[in-house]
Amino acid sequence: MKVSGIVKSLNVLNNNKLFQFFIISVIVISALMIGVKTYDIDPSYLKILTFIDIAITYLFLFEIIVRFFGEGHSLSFFKKGWNVFDTLIVGVSLIPIDDSEVVLLARLVRIFRVLRLISIIPELRILISALIKALPPMGYVLLLMFIIFYIYAAVGSLLFDQINPTLWGDILVSMLTLFRVVTFEDWTDVMYETMEVYPLSWIFYLTFIFLNAFVFLNMMIGIVIERMQSEHDAYNLENGIGEAAELKHVREDTRAILARLESLEKQLNANNKSTRQT
Repeated sequence: MKVSGIVKSLNVLNNNKLFQFFIISVIVISALMIGVKTYDIDPSYLKILTFIDIAITYLFLFEIIVRFFGEGHSLSFFKKGWNVFDTLIVGVSLIPIDDSEVVLLARLVRIFRVLRLISIIPELRILISALIKALPPMGYVLLLMFIIFYIYAAVGSLLFDQINPTLWGDILVSMLTLFRVVTFEDWTDVMYETMEVYPLSWIFYLTFIFLNAFVFLNMMIGIVIERMQSEHDAYNLENGIGEAAELKHVREDTRAILARLESLEKQLNANNKSTRQT
């Protein structure tokens, strides 16, 4: 009973908004301390910062323990990628920095502790999850963009090589020039230079910009927005909020009503049969 009571208390603490806000504040303070340590500060203050850093590390360890026991103290805790990420970050942070062969690794991990904000704040988790799931379809768009870049770079190298070898000398340099064009970095200077020899070369640049900056870029934005909406609906469904959760409840209620009607229909048919037999 005592163990179950402790687990219940830890679960309440884990879901407490003040506790979550406190952990977020500690993560922000940890990030600020990393920035402070990049300056030349007095050694006495450095000792204070080191003590605070140790306290933050043990606070993170305590928070991981609270989450582990609060979510059922089972190995299913590590089935969530964010839990594994947080555990690794906190675990490596326990490595002592002084007189250690892995001092650089330990310091780098302390820098990456600020990424724990992503695992703590649900909205950030949704953004990152949507971005990761959008990578495969975005990869096809990037492949198509690369093909267009390659074709235009080959054409530009053949046509404009004699005008400016620095910008169009070979296909790799031409692709770099086209990247400058698609990012609108003084691209008109490049266009006007080639228009002095080929007056219609503006067609080359405008079609390239239209395909890459307007068509493909908006396709990538659309993919990300679609994945974000899917992740947001999944989060709402998991937590029982939003239209997705309401629609799920409506479907479940509808199925229950239909099942009840079917059961009543079977009972009615059975009663009719028994009545006819009598």
